[in-house]
Amino acid sequence: MGILSLSQKKGRIKIDSFEVDNAIIFEYFNKLPSSERDNCLLKAINIGVLALMEDRLSSFLAKTSNELGTELESLKMIFEMKQEIFFKSSVKGAQAEEEIVDYLNHFFSENNLKDDPMLTGTMKGKLPRNKTGDIVCLVNGEEGIKIVLECKFDKSIRLGDIKVKDVFTNKTDTAWSQLIEAQANREGKASIIVFDISGVDNSILCAVQNVRYIPEVGFAVIVDSQKGDYSNLGIAYMLARDIAINAHPVTLDKDLLGILVNRIIKDINDIFLIKKLVNSNIENNKKILGQLEKSLLLMEFTQKFLSKFLKDGSLTKNDLLDFYFADDVKNQYKSIEKDIQGI
Repeated sequence: MGILSLSQKKGRIKIDSFEVDNAIIFEYFNKLPSSERDNCLLKAINIGVLALMEDRLSSFLAKTSNELGTELESLKMIFEMKQEIFFKSSVKGAQAEEEIVDYLNHFFSENNLKDDPMLTGTMKGKLPRNKTGDIVCLVNGEEGIKIVLECKFDKSIRLGDIKVKDVFTNKTDTAWSQLIEAQANREGKASIIVFDISGVDNSILCAVQNVRYIPEVGFAVIVDSQKGDYSNLGIAYMLARDIAINAHPVTLDKDLLGILVNRIIKDINDIFLIKKLVNSNIENNKKILGQLEKSLLLMEFTQKFLSKFLKDGSLTKNDLLDFYFADDVKNQYKSIEKDIQGI
């Protein structure tokens, strides 16, 4: 008997006591206070039903027989729909700033830093009627050492390299101008401008790629908010922090400093690339292992029917039906697949 029943008169559903063996769901509810869990469960059911009503998701689920794949792809689709709404909404800037502050707090905690990030986008700064500089980080909590971040999650900003700037055109914001303006407006020792890979102009994407240091101006960074990947910001922040702490009124060879910093950035990015390749190989090996297990199961399954055929001289229609659908193989593979994914 099923765990769900319907009351047609009352227009209500009833779910008998049951358990769910799912690590993702368990971790989510485990982090919630017990007083909030029932309400969040109802929200999850509502969101899930709405998602199932989407044609493209329903079509996908109807064609997918792999239980784990269905769960992961369903979550991915819902996440992508959420991101699509986010990038079309007028609140994306404020939300992006909050997510970056959350990342910085976590980054500071992991690296045992006493830096303090503050949202300042709505407050005027040193320059008249100017709010440039969305986030200010106090290095070691000191008011005199600030790193300023400007967040630009849209395609309206160009690089604005001073070497090619035409001063006679209409004044527009550029990465260069925003870095300089943010530092001046918030009295920072260093500045960082943050772009999202899903909403950045091609000129900046080509020039910056991951992280770029512009001597005397600041750092330009590209993050991937949809994947929750802010690692490039962590790289830029630590470099900007060193510059801010060690900034003294001395004469430096700026070209040499640029060479050194950009080489550090390249080496760090190479390490992250190696990490991505390793993770990619792990996933590929899991797929190979999964295919091997499938083949072994199918060989054993076919051997069983071959033995029966050789013994009896024929197979019944029921035997052929079981052989065609191979439900036993599917069920056996589900547990094996979970073990592979847990590697």
